[in-house]
Amino acid sequence: MKAWFSDGVFRSVLRNASYLGSGKLGGTVLSLIALSCAGRGMSTALFGTLVVINAYAAGVSNLVKFQTWQFIVRFGAPALVRNENAMFCDIISFSFALDLASGAFGLIAGMALLPFLSHRVGIDDSAFVLAMFYCTLIPIMTAATPTGVLRTLDRFDSIAVQQMVTPLLNAIGSLFTFVMGYGFVGFVVSWYVSELIGDLFLWVVAARELRRQGFHNAMRPGLFAPARRIKGAWNFVWTTNFAHSIWSAWGSLSNVIVGAMLGPTDAGLFKIASTFFTSASKPADLMAKSFYPEVMRLDPTSNKPWLLALRSSLMAVGIGLIVLLVIFVGGRPLISLVFGHRYLEAFSLLQIMTVALLVSMAGFPMESLLYMSSKQKSALIAEGSAALAYGVVLVIFIHFFGLLGSGFAYVAGMCMKALFSFIPTFSAWRHRHTLTHAHLNSVDTPG
Repeated sequence: MKAWFSDGVFRSVLRNASYLGSGKLGGTVLSLIALSCAGRGMSTALFGTLVVINAYAAGVSNLVKFQTWQFIVRFGAPALVRNENAMFCDIISFSFALDLASGAFGLIAGMALLPFLSHRVGIDDSAFVLAMFYCTLIPIMTAATPTGVLRTLDRFDSIAVQQMVTPLLNAIGSLFTFVMGYGFVGFVVSWYVSELIGDLFLWVVAARELRRQGFHNAMRPGLFAPARRIKGAWNFVWTTNFAHSIWSAWGSLSNVIVGAMLGPTDAGLFKIASTFFTSASKPADLMAKSFYPEVMRLDPTSNKPWLLALRSSLMAVGIGLIVLLVIFVGGRPLISLVFGHRYLEAFSLLQIMTVALLVSMAGFPMESLLYMSSKQKSALIAEGSAALAYGVVLVIFIHFFGLLGSGFAYVAGMCMKALFSFIPTFSAWRHRHTLTHAHLNSVDTPG
């Protein structure tokens, strides 16, 4: 362990993950306050409807969004190393334009499909107008450019601060709505406003940091002209878009499917369980977000990035074991305290889902390693195949086992994702000495 921490890159991964973790920890507590107020301030059916409305908007945004933050890190970090400021501005400009285009498409598609899907996913006529109103958040939900800017400029501390804004506003708004008795409409409005202000705040922070570092013209959207100056831009963004859109959307669309097959009450229980699982797996998620920028600066033909991945994975598993113990000891009383006895069934679901926790945490470096090795198509195949298989399994298991079946399907989906990602990652490691990576041709390799 002493040798691990003597590695400056490993320390950077942990430092940046700790920045993100500090914001996420506070955000998780505040999110639980918001969910608690909503759960106690409405019937289980209305709470489930609120969850489905939020999940629908988030699901559409995840389907259409480009992973522009990964694009900025992948191409922007080497540009900064070479002091190519004009190229870095082109990268930001291209990402900004992609966010605008995908956001506009998502807004139109989400609103157009909602009249046909609303009853199927548990949104009745009385909530339809509010659901349409909530869809106007889709454009800002799709934007990932400011996150990529701050990660590339190593401002994880600013991201940590921003991560507190939306949950804080959501908690305040939900508490106010609960105390004043504004009911379902009040919760929809408070969740909407907190999401809007929190996302706009991230744009403000990113724009201010760009100006502070002298990139004054970066936040000007440009699509085709900048793309022609960035070799491999379209290939990367389309590949990562398909991979992440398919898989990420299932986090939100799972709630929609559960609501459609079992009703809004069970959708609310699934939301509670998945929220706890997501919170429990945050350490791996945070390490992945800090691991990716660091590994992109390393030579994939050497042992260093692979050794860094192994150490990071083992560290995440160790943290996961602690989290797992906390869940089994304190999960039931915490759900009862926060949401009330009506929602205790969510703990049984959570117990099933936590089986996948260690698998998720152990496998977090694999996606970054595939991108480092220029095997983004392998990542697309792995994540896309796992997501599609998960969708089929989810429907089948819910049909036969009800709500608990969604938990079994969740475990199966996470295991399939890990397995399908491990196969090309292991192959890349075995053939690491023969890798040809555009990154090596454009950046001076460290060391």
